[in-house]
Amino acid sequence: MADCLTKVELSICCTNLLDKDVGSESDPLCVLLQSSGNGNWTELARTERVKNSSSPSFSQRLRLDYHFETVQNLKLGVYDIDNSSADLGDDDYLGGVELTLGQIVSSKTITRPLQLKKGKPAGKGSITITAEEVKDNRAIQLEFEAKNLDKKDTFGKSDPFLEFFKKGDDGKWQLVHRTEVVKNNLSPTWKKFSVPLQTFCCSDLDRPLKVDCSDYDSDGTHDLIGSFITKVSELQKAASGALVSFDCIHPDKQKKKKSYKNSGVVSVKSCELLTQFSFLDYVMGGCQINFTVGIDFTGSNGDPRSPNSLHYMSPDGLNQYLSALWSVGHVVQDYDTDKLFPAFGFGAKLPPDYQAANHEFALNFNPNNPYCQGIAGIVEAYRMVMPQLRLSGPTNFSPIINHVAGIATQAAQSNSASQYFVLLILTDGEITDLDQTRDAIVRASRLPLSIIIVGVGPADFKAMELLDGDDGVLRSTVGEAVARDIVQFVPFRQFKDAPQEALAKSILAEVPNQLVSYFKMRGLNPPKPAAAAPKS
Repeated sequence: MADCLTKVELSICCTNLLDKDVGSESDPLCVLLQSSGNGNWTELARTERVKNSSSPSFSQRLRLDYHFETVQNLKLGVYDIDNSSADLGDDDYLGGVELTLGQIVSSKTITRPLQLKKGKPAGKGSITITAEEVKDNRAIQLEFEAKNLDKKDTFGKSDPFLEFFKKGDDGKWQLVHRTEVVKNNLSPTWKKFSVPLQTFCCSDLDRPLKVDCSDYDSDGTHDLIGSFITKVSELQKAASGALVSFDCIHPDKQKKKKSYKNSGVVSVKSCELLTQFSFLDYVMGGCQINFTVGIDFTGSNGDPRSPNSLHYMSPDGLNQYLSALWSVGHVVQDYDTDKLFPAFGFGAKLPPDYQAANHEFALNFNPNNPYCQGIAGIVEAYRMVMPQLRLSGPTNFSPIINHVAGIATQAAQSNSASQYFVLLILTDGEITDLDQTRDAIVRASRLPLSIIIVGVGPADFKAMELLDGDDGVLRSTVGEAVARDIVQFVPFRQFKDAPQEALAKSILAEVPNQLVSYFKMRGLNPPKPAAAAPKS
């Protein structure tokens, strides 16, 4: 029930970062990690990358849940990004800082020197972290255009972009949004964007906002075209059809020329306040989360009678497959009212004839009723069938993904936010039908479905990481991109010795956002508004 908690938003800026690029400044990005115990760290969020800047202010805020009752150890790492991969292992580390969320929240703003490792400072680099509690679930959606902007480039026209700043309580301007760059255009229209109202103006419709219109330069020395001051209550007039436009004023030009009028005009094409529904709004509004399990019984797991097999039962009746199932299942089953979970196996030959490998069989051997009663029921079915199976191959994921996608397709036709599906695949990672699986995931990304893959055993899981589209966009074999990121991959070995809840947290971290992103994409509100609960 993550959204019952207080959410905190961190804004990050740095100064005097190390310079790792030859001939230009670094291209920094900041990553937020939280300790999951035993020296392991889980990434929670990352900012955008700012090009050519040794003292960046990041506009992307980092959101996380604040648990008063636990010590939340955080690590912020700054990296110089020189490629398109999301893996930070091949990027230069510019320094980091470790501290607790409690320290940040109690200070509100905290500045620390960056360190390359304990006791080794990262030059004169420092990081400043400001925390705000997120209290408002509204967002502002805006679209801007400009006309007759000044030409700043010797060859070609300007490449304009907008930056929005809110006035902080200390009187300083804080960056809250940066648009995309429109190349070579003096009368651009920027893409529609939405920003949480809390972020944009502290939910204060009359708080001063400053908007800078600048000409983008790849070396980071962007030229100011002009600025104007406004507030949300003024921008909102566009909603009633009024023309809301601003002279873009360059202060130096204004001083020099008496006849100076402006450096272009920026207008509001549209302005709307939207309610952003949370995961809890949907769950408390009656959305059912349906949990399905798929277990890998292919030969690469090893003979279940051998202690080296991933399916071998230890004397305490557990193995990696069951440990992963217990930890995830305990969290998910609370959201499913009937507690009946369909469970399937794949990659084994079945009795009585043990002919061909089956890529989608009911774990309880009852294809007409594959439901198990609770997580305990899945575990019981697993223990019953294990001695009767012959592990085989190949390892095909697409049949079970397509099976659950078929059920999700029927649910989606109700055009209500009443059902969402989570497929948990437990595997040793040796996937055979990678192309068919990519295609199945791309199709499923338009359905109310999330796929969680837990990798058990020592494999390198390269293919699994490809399916988890975090490092870029997963595409089908014909180049179609996923509509939204629906796959979360977690290697079990990272949590082998961590408490059970650490694995569950990591595995389920993305599901709430994936659920909300699906219903938002479909324009579906929660089935019935949850009764307003007293704030605890």
